[in-house]
Amino acid sequence: MEADYAQRRIRMVDGQVRTTDVTSTALLDAMLAVPREAFVGASRRDLAYIDEDIEIAPAQAGGSPRYLMEPSPFAKLVQLAEILPSDFVLDVGCGTGYSAAVLSRLASSVVALESDQALADLASENLAGLGCDNVAVVRGPLPGGYADESPYDVIFVGGAVEVQPDSLLSQLKDGGRLVVVEGSGNAGKARLYSKWNGVVTGRSAFNAAIKPLPGFERAYTFQF
Repeated sequence: MEADYAQRRIRMVDGQVRTTDVTSTALLDAMLAVPREAFVGASRRDLAYIDEDIEIAPAQAGGSPRYLMEPSPFAKLVQLAEILPSDFVLDVGCGTGYSAAVLSRLASSVVALESDQALADLASENLAGLGCDNVAVVRGPLPGGYADESPYDVIFVGGAVEVQPDSLLSQLKDGGRLVVVEGSGNAGKARLYSKWNGVVTGRSAFNAAIKPLPGFERAYTFQF
């Protein structure tokens, strides 16, 4: 079965990732190395390499379910960040740990932030099992980031948000980058934010329809 999953990884990278303008050799190698099936429940492992988001946790307390991001937009977002081997990365919404595992192969070290205790525990177990000893899993509200270890060279936001993540932008180093998808559904756009001399600027990069992260919903008020 392991050989079968290895072939599925190759087909995922060749058929879903390379074909969407992902050319970073380091990123492609990382996605070929990380066993995506290890980060979904046993009943969903045969779905691990499909070109769709995969549910990894059901909705709780009126919130949205959590998902493992579809391979292509995930890879495009990571490539957009241009992660260097010396970079210190914050992974916001690490879920079961897949994103952190990939990022750990590109960066010097990774802080993987998760708000759900069960997911954080799974991420810790999965990452330890793969020997990702340059990743620290921490728990807390996702919009607040993790200021205790800031500033970061790169912040990767692992889901769509409705509002600009200003609290996260404040945790960037000078010269740092943040990648995120803003907007919901087919209206989502991947954006790259950069900080230079204390000033943050942003630009849109590509359209992306991915699942939302909890905590970044827009606050709606009644109009009279």
